[in-house]
Amino acid sequence: MAKQESLRNSECPVARTVETIGERWCLMIIREAFDDVRRFSEFQKNLGLAKNILASRLKLLVDIGVFEVSPVADGSAYHEYVLTEMGRSVFPIVIAMRQWGERYMFEKGEVHSVLVDNQSEQSILPLEVRSVQGQKLAPADCHRQRVIKD
Repeated sequence: MAKQESLRNSECPVARTVETIGERWCLMIIREAFDDVRRFSEFQKNLGLAKNILASRLKLLVDIGVFEVSPVADGSAYHEYVLTEMGRSVFPIVIAMRQWGERYMFEKGEVHSVLVDNQSEQSILPLEVRSVQGQKLAPADCHRQRVIKD
């Protein structure tokens, strides 16, 4: 089997993102962090993930800047994984995947979780892609353009 080429140097932001955080355990760890999970043992318990795999994924996520490691506030020797601004900005990606899954991955009558607003206790609105004028955009309404990052 041929070794796959890394997408980390691709011109495509989707390719680089998938290569970096798109691996399933990375996304599930980030999802848990959005539910205020911070300790290694909590990630392991919630995900049922082998310690070595969890450790390697957390190391990757720390190395790329999604998490930072901080001492636990109780003064113990433990530390916790805290989402950085970069990590918190993954939230809309996770929500988009969640909403797509809610719509297409469950049969009628099948139990699944939904995300609700803490204040209203109502389901959140579906994410939409909008133009700078506020119009809803579909794939045919957009195109890719090469630019140099400032």
